[in-house]
Amino acid sequence: MTNFLIRTGVNAVALWVAAWLIDGIVLAEDDTTFASKFATVILVALIFGVVNAIVKPIAKVLAFPAIVLTLGLFTFVVNAFLLQITEWISGPLGLSFEITKFWWDAVIGALVITIVSMILNWVLPEKEDLDR
Repeated sequence: MTNFLIRTGVNAVALWVAAWLIDGIVLAEDDTTFASKFATVILVALIFGVVNAIVKPIAKVLAFPAIVLTLGLFTFVVNAFLLQITEWISGPLGLSFEITKFWWDAVIGALVITIVSMILNWVLPEKEDLDR
């Protein structure tokens, strides 16, 4: 359970940083209070985590030839697709999460999310450390 909460927190911080750095990604700007903004960021992070858990393995298998051909760079396009799916799910749920353009905003957003997640995973304890 602790690992799930840490991963959700990492996703939330990574999504927030991407929205802060990239003008084409809007996250929780419609909300007025801090609590509603925080809840929106956490809920979008939960959706992003579920999409990553369910859709990412399927997308990576289908995109395997392109990933091999581009020496792994196509992974960022797959991650951008997962970010776009998160937007499509968040919209009908009433969450303030929008990506303006797929190609530049979503792909660069996926790159930022990957970098922030990588840095946070270096800093945060490993799963084995949490079980002790």
